[in-house]
Amino acid sequence: MAKHNDSSQSPITENYARYALGVLVLVYIFNFLDRQILSILAEDIKADLGLDDAQIGFLYGTAFAVFYAIFGIPLGRLADAWTRRTVISLGMALWSVMTAVSGFAGSFRYLAAARIGVGIGEASASPAAFSLLSDYFPPAKRATVMAIYSSGLYIGAGIGLFLGGWIVDAWNTAWPAGTAPLGLKGWQAAFLVVGLPGLVMSLWVSTLREPARGAANVRARGTNDAHGPSEQAGDNPWKIFRTELSMVLPGFTWSALARAGAGRRGILINVGAGTIIVALAALLTYVLGDAIQWYALAIGIYSTFSWVQNLALTDRPTFEMIFLGRTLRTAIVGFSLMAFSSYSVGFWTVPFFLRSFELSVSEVGTWLGLIAAVGGWLGATIGGFAADAWRRRTRYGRLNFCLVSAVLPMPFVLVLVRTDTLSVAYAVAFLAQITSGIWLGAAISTVQDLVAPRMRAVAGAVYILMMTFVGLALGPYSIGKASLVLGDLGAAIQLALLANAAAIPMFLIAKRYLAADEDRLADGAAR
Repeated sequence: MAKHNDSSQSPITENYARYALGVLVLVYIFNFLDRQILSILAEDIKADLGLDDAQIGFLYGTAFAVFYAIFGIPLGRLADAWTRRTVISLGMALWSVMTAVSGFAGSFRYLAAARIGVGIGEASASPAAFSLLSDYFPPAKRATVMAIYSSGLYIGAGIGLFLGGWIVDAWNTAWPAGTAPLGLKGWQAAFLVVGLPGLVMSLWVSTLREPARGAANVRARGTNDAHGPSEQAGDNPWKIFRTELSMVLPGFTWSALARAGAGRRGILINVGAGTIIVALAALLTYVLGDAIQWYALAIGIYSTFSWVQNLALTDRPTFEMIFLGRTLRTAIVGFSLMAFSSYSVGFWTVPFFLRSFELSVSEVGTWLGLIAAVGGWLGATIGGFAADAWRRRTRYGRLNFCLVSAVLPMPFVLVLVRTDTLSVAYAVAFLAQITSGIWLGAAISTVQDLVAPRMRAVAGAVYILMMTFVGLALGPYSIGKASLVLGDLGAAIQLALLANAAAIPMFLIAKRYLAADEDRLADGAAR
């Protein structure tokens, strides 16, 4: 494939790197604001469109998660081969438009299509951002930087809780039923208000300077690790995207495998895997119901399997580094288990307060929105600094920090679901929020440190894929199902902590192989 130079690849100063980090944090705030606002609008949407809880759950979780995860793979590959700022800019424009389009939804299908579009657009952001930040900043600061970036998650989620409610109340008060412009309801106006500013933000992102890949490693260690323009920009990036997309879309995967040289045996393996996945979805539907949950998840798992199979044939070094690296694969499993707990507790805390303390939605949205924004930001930022400090003392520092992080939220969540005192519940909710995301910077930096620079966006996409499938698609659903079975939401929330316990042995295994895998990467043997 022909390559071209990128004139933006002048040396990156420390001040410019900080500026770029600030811009990317704003991108992530918009990312989660547009994603999470659905939760505070859910009751109004249910009433106006005649939906039930299962349909709202599908819109919030599985539909978004599956398409977010699937498209994260080809978009991650695109970011590894093209200009990363452009990938983020175009993706942000798409998800902003689709959020605004949600404001004109008049049916479940219309809104579902719009939310799928939001998921596809948002899949562009983090893999490319992880890769950019790894080249803006040296490895010694990577956990801190990734934690600051990740704090946008909590700020955006917190803003979404109280901004969505405020817009709905203000709109409905100003224009009683039937008198609003274009006949829009309050929840529709909220989608429009939060979606359209993202278009301006997408233009801002397009002005960022693109650093050479591996440049931060060169500056920090003097290693010959940068790949410069030849790895950054392709003359036909959309051909790359189409090729990668064909690897994950059911109906196109067989032709992609044939082009990759899989042969009859490889295609038969793919067919067999698809058959097993569908059979498992049918079994889970028979036992648990909720067919749309399991078949949507089956599509995501099959698409992922097909892509991994293709990757093994078309880019063996990347496949081996991500999927055969013992540290990386076990650590990512651990991170996804932590995400299961974080997503579950984070999602169900609002309903728990409403059911346990008989509060208004506006009060819960205001206080828990503030708790999410401030507590999440504090936890992610403090965690990044702490993980980097521990890493400076020992190469196992970040994984040690993840081990501690698996235990930290447990006592606060247990007190939260057992107290009868509202002030205590708010206080421990704040502490639980701080500790539930304290590990994010260590997780992302670990993933980025264990792959070659040209593979960072794809590694980030795989990390997000696992976090999304296990955390978002399974976490809130599983705890909700447990609540129905047990008849006690608080007891169900406690079960989410078992995922933290299961993550501990994953991190211990990852520590066992970390030194060998880092040395292999430094020597260039795994590229």
